[in-house]
Amino acid sequence: MLKLRILTAACLLLLLIPPLLYPPLWAWRSVTLVLLAAAGWEWGRLNGLGQLGAWMSAFACLLACVMAWDLGLADRPMTGFWVAAGSAWILLGAALLKAGVASWSKLPQPVRLLGGLLAAWLTWLAAAHAHRIGAGFLISVMALVWAADIGAYFAGRKWGGRWVAAKLAPSISPGKTWEGVLGGLVCVVAVAFVWRGLELSGMVPGSSFMAYLSVGGGVFLMVLSLLLITGMSVVGDLVESLVKRSAGVKDSSQLLPGHGGVLDRIDALLPTLPLAMMLFALSAR
Repeated sequence: MLKLRILTAACLLLLLIPPLLYPPLWAWRSVTLVLLAAAGWEWGRLNGLGQLGAWMSAFACLLACVMAWDLGLADRPMTGFWVAAGSAWILLGAALLKAGVASWSKLPQPVRLLGGLLAAWLTWLAAAHAHRIGAGFLISVMALVWAADIGAYFAGRKWGGRWVAAKLAPSISPGKTWEGVLGGLVCVVAVAFVWRGLELSGMVPGSSFMAYLSVGGGVFLMVLSLLLITGMSVVGDLVESLVKRSAGVKDSSQLLPGHGGVLDRIDALLPTLPLAMMLFALSAR
């Protein structure tokens, strides 16, 4: 299983790194468009659609992204739009987790389908917009999300349940602990400040998410943003776990051997990329 995971991860990196690091912009947008369409297919299956319905869900996601691309939405400054999108994720994410697994299946199917496709569309648009700002900007946002995930995993395994008896969300994801969240936050802060220190020393280009925030809003905004990014990465993970638990499945699909599905790999990015664009838009004002 480990060899399969490594092989799949290596193939994904070979697919994603060239269009991420090198122009033209359409290459990155095309690759991510395919990935988000696959996520749309998985979302349809998770919410009770058959094969035909799942393919229609994928096509709807693909069409929405293509229309946004054609309209030039990824190339426009849209402060109000990103503030609305980031705020909606914070409020609705909290509401979904508070309501719990049982409440998800009680929502009308069209509402569930539309909500997931909208989240996928926002993720594609945020990834395209962030990439236009700069590859370093987008990579730094993704690095923070990965740091939160890695830190939470190792801290949860070593200290989970030692300091706080109550689990984070036992009815949604019994393995997640508050110690894991704290470990993820520590890891995020460490990565952010080391990265920013390297930028200030001139060892790496000053084009990261942290650089824009600290220049535009100071260290306070940067630290607040790190807290929000960490928290919303956990929310994204838990929301997908809630949907999978409601559907009675372990993985969103088997599209990525050894890893599960596309949604399993991007769940934390669904809220954090739009949130990062909101924070960037506010810091640039």
